[in-house]
Amino acid sequence: MALSLALIILLGLLFNKTFDRINLPGLLGMLLLGILIGPHGFNLISDEILMISPELRKIALIIILLRAGLGLSKENLKQVGVPAVKMSCIPGIMEGLTVMGVAMYLLDMPIIEAGILGFIIAAVSPAVIVPEMLGLIERGIGKAKGIPTLILAAASVDDVFAITLFTTFLSLYGGEDINIFRQLINIPISIVMGIIFGAIVAMILVYLFKRFSMRDTKKVLILLASAIILVGIEDFVHAYVPIAALLGVMAMGFVLLEKSPEVAERVGSKFNKIWVFAQLLLFVLVGAEVNVQVAIQSGFIGVIIIAIGLLARSLGVWISLVGTELNVKERLFCVVSYVPKATVQAAVGAVPLAAGVPTGEIILALAVLAIIVTAPVGALGIRITSEKWLDGEDTLY
Repeated sequence: MALSLALIILLGLLFNKTFDRINLPGLLGMLLLGILIGPHGFNLISDEILMISPELRKIALIIILLRAGLGLSKENLKQVGVPAVKMSCIPGIMEGLTVMGVAMYLLDMPIIEAGILGFIIAAVSPAVIVPEMLGLIERGIGKAKGIPTLILAAASVDDVFAITLFTTFLSLYGGEDINIFRQLINIPISIVMGIIFGAIVAMILVYLFKRFSMRDTKKVLILLASAIILVGIEDFVHAYVPIAALLGVMAMGFVLLEKSPEVAERVGSKFNKIWVFAQLLLFVLVGAEVNVQVAIQSGFIGVIIIAIGLLARSLGVWISLVGTELNVKERLFCVVSYVPKATVQAAVGAVPLAAGVPTGEIILALAVLAIIVTAPVGALGIRITSEKWLDGEDTLY
């Protein structure tokens, strides 16, 4: 296990730097490394690491969402409020329903199984999008109109809709007696509860940080541990009270920034350093989940389904931005930024197969294909279009 971890760190840093040198996003190198050394490649990662891979990826995702929250100001959120709400639901729902319809037509899937597929594919990847948007914010790119903040806020909620609707269709397949209306109502409830829980935890931490003198390193550890506990609580209380815990993690960072900006700034700088390690685990282990052979099985039809779904998502983004001050190029940048998929697809792509869904192998193949196609294209697209289409104080790279 220790040897595998050392391999991930050393090779991850090498691949990250190499891709940066050839003017490609470093995360692409780390994803490629994961594919190469993962169980579907040269199988150089120990089983012990793979067993705890979901938990490691979750912790890394918590770190990047804390960074995102610590970088969100109230003024910027007010600026992008309404468009962010629209972008958090309209594109994902449009993509999910479109993929569902196309899969029923092209793959002759039953409606419920097509719905399972649709809302696995529909989720965007905070793991890809958030680091890119934080990089833009740090360099002042698109800052005047709050474009990175808009995408940060919207992408964090997008997954709530996708995962809830995926779970609903999976429950319907299993024959569970569920109330669809109640499931839909649970979406805004989970969002609100996530924000409330995150804010409460943050207020407690603000009090503790003011009441007791401690080093910033200890504050970072306490903040991270509290965020992990918040996410863990979601699993225990979800049956009774739906909570969007990852959104609550962002809320923790936001409240800390508002109530104690000096502490937030110092803590945020340390999380930036932790992210150097966390991103290696996140992207390499996500890559390790990718089975290229499975993706190839979905063939040309799989690419067509994903492409049509992305067209529907892009239309949804454009609709969400109607009435804003963004010009055509800035809106197109938002469209490109909403392309990457990786985190949710890697996490739940195999769930239908494990649940005995007859088309589970096809669903898994399309989930893997979505990662392979959209993560590199989206990450590279964000880099290129941000340089050409957004105004800022500096270039992104």
